[in-house]
Amino acid sequence: MASMPPICDFGWKARDFRLGATDGKSYTLADVRGAKGTVLDFICNHCPYVKAITGLMVRDAKDLLKEGIGFAAVCSNDSAAYPEDSFARMKDFARTNGFPFPYLHDENQEVARAYQAVCTPDFFGFNSRDELQYRGRLDSSRTSPAIGARRDLYEAMLGVARTGKGPIEQVSSMGCSIKWKAANW
Repeated sequence: MASMPPICDFGWKARDFRLGATDGKSYTLADVRGAKGTVLDFICNHCPYVKAITGLMVRDAKDLLKEGIGFAAVCSNDSAAYPEDSFARMKDFARTNGFPFPYLHDENQEVARAYQAVCTPDFFGFNSRDELQYRGRLDSSRTSPAIGARRDLYEAMLGVARTGKGPIEQVSSMGCSIKWKAANW
């Protein structure tokens, strides 16, 4: 069943973290922060919504990185219940899709809880002061890519890079719910 995150809470401050990544390194918020803003995207490997946008997300991440916007993806799903989202499979997913950004493993789900992540994908776009300015969709894709669609995340973050502010009108992302561990509820 599809889940949708709430509307953007403008000004909400990004929470720091330290997570291991598929490249063997450990990253904090400061490590992934861009000079003009940062995108954190909660994703997983098995979700059909994520699979549909992965190529478009990689394209937009590359373009945003060139504009001084940092980018990282986080997988918080319970991999015991969803083995396709295991750390080993995350490594394969990142390599196969040519991720130009860190793919972070939130094994204990603390980061997903701190960010109140709801679904995969769930995009959080921050300005250079780590203030939330965008919480919306990549584009109008659902379970198949919307080729040629308006690039909502990309355009919003270009505006954030220029002005520090995100668009007032935002369309929520839609995707599979975060797969929480039973002990986390």
